[in-house]
Amino acid sequence: MGIEYDGSAFRGWQIQVGVRSVQATLEEAIGRVADHPIRVQCAGRTDAGVHADEQVVHFDTTARRTERAWVLGTNVNLPPDVAVRWACSVDPRFHARFDAQARHYRYLIMVRATRSPLQRDRAVWSHRPLDIERMREAGQGLVGVHDFSSFRAVACQAKSPIRHLHYLELSETDGLIQLRVGANGFLHHMVRNIAGVLMTIGRGEAPVEWTRALLELRDRRLGGVTAPPQGLYFVRADYPEGFRLPSGREPAPSTDQHNVPRSCL
Repeated sequence: MGIEYDGSAFRGWQIQVGVRSVQATLEEAIGRVADHPIRVQCAGRTDAGVHADEQVVHFDTTARRTERAWVLGTNVNLPPDVAVRWACSVDPRFHARFDAQARHYRYLIMVRATRSPLQRDRAVWSHRPLDIERMREAGQGLVGVHDFSSFRAVACQAKSPIRHLHYLELSETDGLIQLRVGANGFLHHMVRNIAGVLMTIGRGEAPVEWTRALLELRDRRLGGVTAPPQGLYFVRADYPEGFRLPSGREPAPSTDQHNVPRSCL
C-alpha cells in the first residue's frame, strides 16, 4: 500500500504504548477489512510530527479482496489524517523496508516576518531571512558518499553512518523554501540535522564550508541544531522495477490526492 498522512497528531510511525501512532491506526483499519489481525512493515519510520506523501507498507494476509476493496475499505476505517492512496498485490518476497533502493524527503521552511497560521505544522517558520544561495552551495558539499556521523541522532541505531546522498536541491516560491533530498538510506534525524545546519548557514551564522567541516569531524555533538519535525515529509521510496509498484513519481511534492494509479483500482 501507499499511505499518505498528516503526522501532526501522531507520536510517530511506530507503535508505542499509550500514544497514538500511524502504524497502530493503519493496522486496525486494515485488520477490519482483512477480518484478522494485521502487522505492517514500512519503508521508513517517521518521527512525531513528520508527514508522508507516499509511505510504502506491506503486510501478509489470507483474506481475498480486490485491490479496490483494500483501498476503499481501509480508508472508510481510517481517521481524516491518514489515507491509503493505492494497493497492489506483490511477490511474497517483497519487503517495504529492505527492498527500498532509495528514499526521498522534502523539508519546508516558511520565511517571513510573522508566523503563518495556515502553515502551522506544515512548514517550519523562520522570521529571519535565509540566503538560499549560501544554503545551496553548502548543501552540495553533502552530496555523494560520506560518513554522516555528524548528522545522525545520538541515539541512532544504524550499524553504519555511511550513506550515499544522491541529490540535495533547494527552491523558493513566495517565501516558502523547499529542501529536497534523496539517498540510498537516511540515518535517524539526518534530514532534520541537514536542514538545521543549512538554515544556520543561510542566516549567516556559520560559513558555507561548515557542512564539509562537519563531515570531517564525524561528531554529532558538534553538528549543530536539529530542525523541528513539522516541516519534514517522507515523499516516496524507490524499488526494483520487477516488483511493479505504482511508484516512480518525481520527488516534487504531489498535491493531487485523487491521483490513484488506474492499474491498482
